[in-house]
Amino acid sequence: MHSTNYFNTFIEIAEDCPVAAAEIPPLKGDNKSVANLQFEMILEHPYGYTSDDVVFGVYALKNGIDSGLEDARAAFFSKGQACLRASPLTKRYGWGIHHNAEGKVAAYPAGSEEYQRFLEDAGVKKVRAMRSKRA
Repeated sequence: MHSTNYFNTFIEIAEDCPVAAAEIPPLKGDNKSVANLQFEMILEHPYGYTSDDVVFGVYALKNGIDSGLEDARAAFFSKGQACLRASPLTKRYGWGIHHNAEGKVAAYPAGSEEYQRFLEDAGVKKVRAMRSKRA
């Protein structure tokens, strides 16, 4: 089974992130976007979910899966999935994602003291979010 979880890792915003300060993903119409759903899960429950929980939770919501979740999750992770390095939060909206020792995640706005603290912490591995465009 594949996993998107990291441990003791901070995902920095993408090099080509178009914003200098974090933004709340705007609602577009009646349906919430992946960015809206991830934002709600992570910001309303800091260190409450793993990356796998967030990625699968959003997939389940977007696809109307509300029963047989255990089997659906096993099928979903039977092949590789994009991790939070590919999240619109880290690529477009300026949010860094910290994975603690248990793999649970919280988001921190770029430019904040907390964000900077993670960048300076030698005990936390740093990875960049994926670029939106090729170099």
